[in-house]
Amino acid sequence: MLRKEILLQRLDEIGKVLENKEGALALLGLGSVGMETDRIDEYSDLDFFVIVSAGYKQRFIDRIDWLEETHPLAYSFKNCDIGYKIMFEDSIYGEFAIFEERELESASYSGGRIVWKHPSYDSESILKSKNDFPGTKSASLDHVVNEALTNLYVGLGRYARGEKLSAIRFVESYAINGLLSVLHLLEPEVNFYPDKFGNERRVEKRFPHFASLMGKMLQGYDKVPESSTCILNYLEEIYPINAKLCSEIRRLVSVKSDL
Repeated sequence: MLRKEILLQRLDEIGKVLENKEGALALLGLGSVGMETDRIDEYSDLDFFVIVSAGYKQRFIDRIDWLEETHPLAYSFKNCDIGYKIMFEDSIYGEFAIFEERELESASYSGGRIVWKHPSYDSESILKSKNDFPGTKSASLDHVVNEALTNLYVGLGRYARGEKLSAIRFVESYAINGLLSVLHLLEPEVNFYPDKFGNERRVEKRFPHFASLMGKMLQGYDKVPESSTCILNYLEEIYPINAKLCSEIRRLVSVKSDL
């Protein structure tokens, strides 16, 4: 059986178990098992919400027998007050959260698909999040470029001091995250399942030009100066940058680490 069939069947099976559980109102598939089933591949997993009646939330959190009835669990980790990360015995991984109907008003999610619902439940109200999504894109190239420049400068200083872990975060995480937030201003975006929660998702398909440069921008723990040089070169290509700061960054690139 294909992975896609296994995942969708497992969700259907969870729905059938919930059908016989008092207080269960609906099962909502999200992400690739929500409205984007066309992108399911061999590395996809289960992401879902269970909506329950008022007063039943804690029962479904404290006792996950309803999942064990679906298929034996090999692993379960309560990663937050309202949900778990799990793995079934057959290696299907998943993450889920439990909501009372009123709480769904404040939840942020996208691509919801009703897998199962109680006959009395109004499903239309939960297909889309009513809450604003966290901002993942920036409209200010000036802000992002200058923030990235300062990330490079601070990161290289820490690298020279021997603080390589802090350095790699400033250069290969903070600066790159900023650039991801403005890629839509720099090159045409291929419409390939953008994620409202993370610009890094499927960036290789969505922004192929930038993706072709990332290998040199992300050279790792011992090559932060080399990564910084490639990022700086890119910044110079896309925006006018401050000559003094650029000069200081290039000076730091040549400084040997104390570690």
